[in-house]
Amino acid sequence: MVGIVVVSHSARLAEGVVELAREMGGDVPLIAAGGLEPPAEGEPAPLGTDAARVMAAVEQADDGSGSGVLVLMDLGSAVLSAEMAIELLAPETPVRLVPAPLVEGAVAAAVASQAGMDLDAVAAEALGGLAGKQAHLADPDAPPADASAPADASAPANASAPADASAPANASAPGDAPAPADAP
Repeated sequence: MVGIVVVSHSARLAEGVVELAREMGGDVPLIAAGGLEPPAEGEPAPLGTDAARVMAAVEQADDGSGSGVLVLMDLGSAVLSAEMAIELLAPETPVRLVPAPLVEGAVAAAVASQAGMDLDAVAAEALGGLAGKQAHLADPDAPPADASAPADASAPANASAPADASAPANASAPGDAPAPADAP
């Protein structure tokens, strides 16, 4: 059975997505990898991502059958942490990072894994997770969307631009844990 890891900057968000997906996916291995290590027992986990935490979650989600593990991530630096985790894993563990919507993708992936689909099919289902919502909310009379135009005409033209365009593309967000120094 394909395992699923949900990576989020927020431990509570990752746990909530896993809870929802588990309701639909039954006994599918679903593991949350969210937030950073709490500073003290009973304290909430600070926001951020940690490659070592993601790696441990992937290892936990892998049932050893060779089916593999699907990883869903919330924001940019979560992708970087997941990529670093994959580099640290044993190469025989099949892992797929997918740019799917976090909630819908996790639910669709859990259902697909529960149905016995392989890693490629589970990834495809996760990627198609928004299709039902998009179809339901589609306005047949609306003109086709222009990807280069802002969604809201009152929004500034650069509303989708990064806050700091001079920042390197691989910069991590504040609160992200550094990569483990003892990588193999």
